[in-house]
Formats: sequence, structure tokens, C-alpha cells
Amino acid sequence: MRTFASGKSFETVSLALTISIQLLTCSVGGVGAAEVKYPVAEKGDVVDSYSGIKVADPYRWLEDANSDKTAAWVKSENEVTAAFLSKIVARPLIKARLNELWNYERCGVPNKKDARLFYSKNDGLQNQNVLYVQDAADKNAKGKVLLDPNKLSKDGTVDLANYEITDDSRLMAYGLSSAGSDWQVWHVKDVVKNEDLSDEIKFVKNGSVAFLKDGSGFYYSRYDEPAAGQELQAANYFQKLFFHRIGEAQAKDRLIYERKDQKEWEFSPTITDDGRYLIVQIFHGTSPKNGVLIQDLQDRKSSLNEVVPVGRAMFNFVGQKNEQFWFLTDEDAPRGRIVEARWSTVAACANGSIAKDKLKEIVKESTDTLESVSTVNNSFVCSYMQDAHSSVKIHGLDGQLLTNLALPGFGTVSGFGGKIDDRETYYSYTSFNTPAKVYHLDLKALLEKKGAQSQEVFFAPRTHFNADDFTTEQIFFESKDGTKLPMFVSYKKGLKLDGKNPTYLYGYGGFKIPLLPTFSPANLFWMESGGIYAMPALRGGGEYGEAWHEAGMKAKKQNVFDDFIAAAQTLVARKYTSKEKLAIGGGSNGGLLVGACLTQCPELYQAAIPAVGVMDMLRFNKFTVGWGWTQEYGSPEDAEEFKSLIKYSPLHNIKKGVCYPATMVTTADHDDRVVPGHSFKFAAALQAAQSTEHCDNPVLIRIDTKAGHGHGKSTEKIIDEAADKWAFLFQELGVEASTALRK
Repeated sequence: MRTFASGKSFETVSLALTISIQLLTCSVGGVGAAEVKYPVAEKGDVVDSYSGIKVADPYRWLEDANSDKTAAWVKSENEVTAAFLSKIVARPLIKARLNELWNYERCGVPNKKDARLFYSKNDGLQNQNVLYVQDAADKNAKGKVLLDPNKLSKDGTVDLANYEITDDSRLMAYGLSSAGSDWQVWHVKDVVKNEDLSDEIKFVKNGSVAFLKDGSGFYYSRYDEPAAGQELQAANYFQKLFFHRIGEAQAKDRLIYERKDQKEWEFSPTITDDGRYLIVQIFHGTSPKNGVLIQDLQDRKSSLNEVVPVGRAMFNFVGQKNEQFWFLTDEDAPRGRIVEARWSTVAACANGSIAKDKLKEIVKESTDTLESVSTVNNSFVCSYMQDAHSSVKIHGLDGQLLTNLALPGFGTVSGFGGKIDDRETYYSYTSFNTPAKVYHLDLKALLEKKGAQSQEVFFAPRTHFNADDFTTEQIFFESKDGTKLPMFVSYKKGLKLDGKNPTYLYGYGGFKIPLLPTFSPANLFWMESGGIYAMPALRGGGEYGEAWHEAGMKAKKQNVFDDFIAAAQTLVARKYTSKEKLAIGGGSNGGLLVGACLTQCPELYQAAIPAVGVMDMLRFNKFTVGWGWTQEYGSPEDAEEFKSLIKYSPLHNIKKGVCYPATMVTTADHDDRVVPGHSFKFAAALQAAQSTEHCDNPVLIRIDTKAGHGHGKSTEKIIDEAADKWAFLFQELGVEASTALRK
């Protein structure tokens, strides 16, 4: 490929010139809401009672994704949306540029097992990442394909959801998901021969496995087989922990642990580095306050012993050596600390709970949030969140701070896997304008202050843009109640901040999940087209620890919406944009965020894109794993929590005749996490309520097929969705395509 001094390829420049020529006399194009004929959604007479309060649910029939009536409505809505988007002249050119931006080689963080490295790669436009294996000692070795999911389906909708390698790197267990579903089927592969064995494990959701030290079998969790036809909607209860012996049928798997009195508990197994102990972490829904069980596998009389009860605090297992067990906990430390328990203490619990005075503090709580910890080179590699971006500190096993790992700027790191006696590890760094770069880190050399000898680039992507053309700043603002929040604002250098810039404000705010800087070709396109990408750290997330999370939960959920509204107001007040140029977006819990904010302050934004959102806060707990979200949102069956939920439930706060922002709801037919009925009902209600007499803002719904909540979606589908999103916003924010696509 020929390149110019700027790093841009000949093909890049050619495409840019082509776009410029085609758009010299072209506007965005498109149609207004008055010209859109929405499908008629029949209103039923369903009425539910919540603690004596009657609530109508006229679109209940749209929850039945298998009915012919729903299918006809979906077909009609997709036809309306496709027709609307097809009239936006810039869309094919937007898609062409997105294809080019996406077409760069990507590499995941290697997982070292014995003498081999395992890592995923994508040559650019492959629908799914490919798993490779190579000799770890040979730095010049080229990886060999171990598993290519792209060959497992014609449309690229089969995804490698997860995998685990035995300590001797001889066997690999791997889980596949299809069409975006959370359901996985696990298989076992002989790594040396690159051949599958006969093993097949079904009915796993969001699963992982834990191999025995000798690789003869593994622990895993699964549900009972769902009823035929209900795989994507029925509630999932009573997960069980099993042991599978390699080479045997799943029917022979041994039940290890279940709780018939706790239908909502889920189990995640881990084997310690020395192979001696089985650690089982128990999760109750989405609550971070997990339980811990430990069993000595070398003692035939030993059984799973409760060490930490569910609901006490977060106790994430970090590692073990000899008699020492380490946990990352937020008990008496909302931003996290590392504590140690001795085996004698663990063994003496007798299905009780380790007393606080039996836990030794190793790394104390910091002003930054301790996000994750790994044990490598007999030290703790601690990844912190410092005002919603990464910092890394290395501590000794005694807790002493040994060194800091220098990072390039506002970005996010991940990786640092390995065993406690390994001296090397791998990690990646990414930011808003930097695709993930992978590093090999020699921790021993780093601690010996050998500088450049301590790390080297394992993989660096070659992209079709100049990262130096973009900048990110972090600003701070106040929410309605005076709480101070940070927000990243990214855009192309030289952009005039005059209040006229198209701006996309993205948020999440829930489940203790932080939003940290990361690279997206789609967002890069928006910025190079003259747009601003803004991302605040909202309460409910994990950016500032458990107290920050709890400030956006249950009865305090309104804080999250107030934070997001304040972020929008700040962008307008500080002249980044104006209300006429502002769009909001978010997915899943972020879709709920967008739905709540567009119904509470419809006049504040010009456009909104709620993706796979939780829109019906009175029935979210009825489907698949939705019951687990009551830990976060509260339960509609609880009289007091119902009062909080109905106040902000997007579906129940749509008002007839209000001029809502131009809205494009997105969902998918195989979403079995947030079932598509949420988006179906919300879109139908919003279309019926939107005033077209005095409001020309369209309300569309885009329903993807053979796709789910997002994980495992093919590259082709991701690009198509991004092209539709930006084309929609180009039109609704009045972006001049002839100017934007030449920038």
C-alpha cells in the first residue's frame, strides 16, 4: 500500500477526493416526520395492578416476539426505517468511509500458557475475531490459526464467546454463541492437533470454565434446558455448578453445588495457580456484593466451604500462594483495597464468614478507585481509575509500592494476566484516538529499573487516519445537587468552539460499570467529520467506587438522569454546541438513560438514539436475566420501589402531543438480555404520542436480525448500524455532508 508523509494511504486520499467531488452540490437529503407513515400498532386493554395502583399496558402483545402479529409489525417498521434512511444521500458515502476506518489489523492481549501464546486477531473487516496460537519464546514467530469463527457460519454471526486453556497448553475449552444470543455451547479442542474432541456442553450463559491442574476436566456452570420456543425470553433461574470429565458425555457430569433455596444465585469457578484449591464466587443478580466458597481439592474430606456470605461486600478473588489468599474488596473501603486471609482462617470458617479482624490489609484504599488486580512476578499489578482513566501501580506481596507504570495519557489499560511466578505479562493501551496497542512487559526488569528493557510493543495497528489530528480534554461540571463530575470531550484539533458544532453525548451510569476512554472507528468518523464526542462519568457507574455506584441505584436513580442532563446543559453553556446540534445516545442501561432523559427534558436535545434499552421498568424482571437487575433498579413488586420506578420508566412517561427529539430506537431480534419487547413497546408508544402537527421530528425503530444485545455482532452489522446512526444524525442535526466528509 502506498502511503503519504501524513500516514494516509493512497486509497484514503482517493476516497476523500471522491467523496468531496460527489458532495460538492449535495445536501444531506432525507424526509421529515410528516412524510413518514408509521405502521398502526393496535392498542390492547391489558391493565396490571401494582400495590393497588392500576397501570395500562396497551402494547403488551409486542412482547411476544414469536407471534405473527409482532413479526408483521417488525417488518413494517423496518421497511419504514429503511425507506427513511435510504433517502439520506450521504449514507453510502458515510458507510464507505466507515469501512475504510474499520479496515485495520487488530490484536487482543495474549494469554500465555506454558510455552504458547494465545490471542485473537482481525485483519480488518472480518466479521469475527480469529484465535491464533504461537510459540511464546520465538518473538519472530507467526501465529497459526487455532479457531476461525468466520468459517462456522455464512453470515458471520457465530462468535467465540470465551475460551480457557489448560496449564500445559494441550487442550482448549471454548464457548460459541450464535446470532448474538447469550446462550453458549462449549467444545474441547486438542491444541497440538487442532482437532475437536467429542465433548459438547450446552445451556451455558455468560460462562467460563476452570480446568484442573492436569487438564483431565473442568468446572462450569449451566442452567436447565429451557422450554422449546422460550429460549430467548423465559426467565433463567437455578444455575448449577458441574464438573465435566474430558471425553465423557455431558449427561455424566457431576453436580458439584446448587442452592435450591436461592434461585437467583450464579456461580463462577476458579482454580488457584498451584491447582490445589477451587474458588467459587457466588453472584446474586448484578449486585457486586458476592459470596465466596473455597475447597481444598487435595483433601478428600474437604467440601466447598463458605468464606464470605452473599451480600456482605465485594470480595473478588485475586490470587493465592501457599497459605495466603488475597481478595480485592470494598468492605470498609468504597474505592477498593487488597486484604489477605490465611488458610487456617479459611478452613476454620465452617460455613460461616471470615471475621474482619482475621483479614490483614495488604494494599490500603487510595483516593483512586482500584478496578482490578492480578498477581504476576510475586507482586500485585493494580489497575486504578483516576478520574475515569487508567493508572497502574505495582505493589509487593507485602503491600509496599514498588513502582508506577507510565502511560501515554488519558486512556485505558487491560490485560496483565499470568501466574504468580511468571515474570512477564501482556497488556493493551487505548484512548479515544488510539486503537489498542499491545505491550509485552517484563515485570522483573521493570522493578530493576531497566527502563526500555522492561517492555516492548507486541503489536501496533496501522490505521487510515492521523491520531495527532485529534484531541481529548477532561472538564468538570456540577450536577443538579452540586455533585462534581468529570466529562471527556474529544474532537478534531482546530475546531472552533462557537456553539455550532454537532455533538454526540454518550452515557451509561449503572451497575458499577465505568466508562473509560476507548477507541471506536465509528466515533473517530464522527470527530473527523467535525463532530464532538462527549462522555461523562455518571453516578451509578464504578468510576469512583461503590459509594458512587450506590448514589445512582434504586431510589437514587434520578441522580443519574440529572447528571446526564447537567452534562448536556454544560456542553451548551460552554459553547461546545447548542440544543439544535446536540444528540444523546447510550445502550442497554444507557438506553434506559436516553429514554428517561428524552422524556424528562425533550426540549434539551435535537436527536436521541436509545439502543437495546430497558424501557419498561415495571416488567424488566419478567424476562431471561432481568430478575437480576432488581438489585440495581429495585423491584416493581415492592410498593416503595414501584413508586420510584414508575416516575422515570421511559415507557410510562411518554405524553401525548409533546414534541420529542428526532429518535431512532435500535434493538435486535435475538437480544435475550434486554428482550426487544422493551424497544418495541417504547417505539410504538412514542410514535403514537409524537405530535406531527407542530413537530417534524421522526420516530423510527431499527430492528436488526440475527443479532443480539451487542456481544458477538458481526463487523458487517456493526458498520451498517453505525452508518445508519451517523446518517440519521447528519440529517437531524443539520450536518452539511459536503463539508463534513471533506474534513
